[in-house]
Amino acid sequence: MDLVSIIIPVYNIIFFREAFNSAYNQSYKKKEIIIIYDNNKKEDLEIINKIIYKKKNTKLINNKKNLGAGISRNIGIKYSKGSYIAFLDADDLWSRKKLAVQINFMKKNYVNFCHTTYRIIDKSGKFLNYRRAKKILNYKYLLKSCDIGLSTVIVKKNFLKNNKFPKLKTKEDYVFWLKLLKQENIYGIDKAYTVWRKLDNSLSSSYCQKICDAFKVYNFYERFSVIQSVFMVLRLSYFYLIKNLSK
Repeated sequence: MDLVSIIIPVYNIIFFREAFNSAYNQSYKKKEIIIIYDNNKKEDLEIINKIIYKKKNTKLINNKKNLGAGISRNIGIKYSKGSYIAFLDADDLWSRKKLAVQINFMKKNYVNFCHTTYRIIDKSGKFLNYRRAKKILNYKYLLKSCDIGLSTVIVKKNFLKNNKFPKLKTKEDYVFWLKLLKQENIYGIDKAYTVWRKLDNSLSSSYCQKICDAFKVYNFYERFSVIQSVFMVLRLSYFYLIKNLSK
């Protein structure tokens, strides 16, 4: 059984206990959990320490200053020992068999990069929608629409090579997936093993911020022209609206 490193960046601890427990109680036993605390609230850090007290194979890293989720994940990857890396945001949840199902799928199909369908809930836990994982996603398709839920992803560590999350407020995962998809397609499992919590006050809910960062994705990171980048942002926004209107 291969070791899986679970990377959890934490800024807001409101739902952290639930997220952590969903990772810690996985049926897949050979795992380590690396928590990167990315806030300056001492009282929140104390609460985290109480939650993880005496929990085996759990490591807490305290950033000296706020670095953002992407850079925090890079730190987690740096200190990870696993053959596989799994990402979990501190607002999200996993079903108990999530790791076991995906690791088995990846080994059986000889793939380096895997994601799943996920459920969307609001802050009160009310179901909102699903995001379905396509069987195969390639780089060209992902340029149109980012259909990968971060907390659903597992990737082989040696497949990451030197790729890192960029320092963006939003869309940092989008840049990361595009880098990896230049090497190999991502394979999907159309079953919901992850729950994504949609929060109104999160950075990812800020439409203006997402538009600005989306332009950076195409213009700066993917090296498209200004005109091409504007077109791609409009196309990305269109697909985003379609996904949110569909049930």
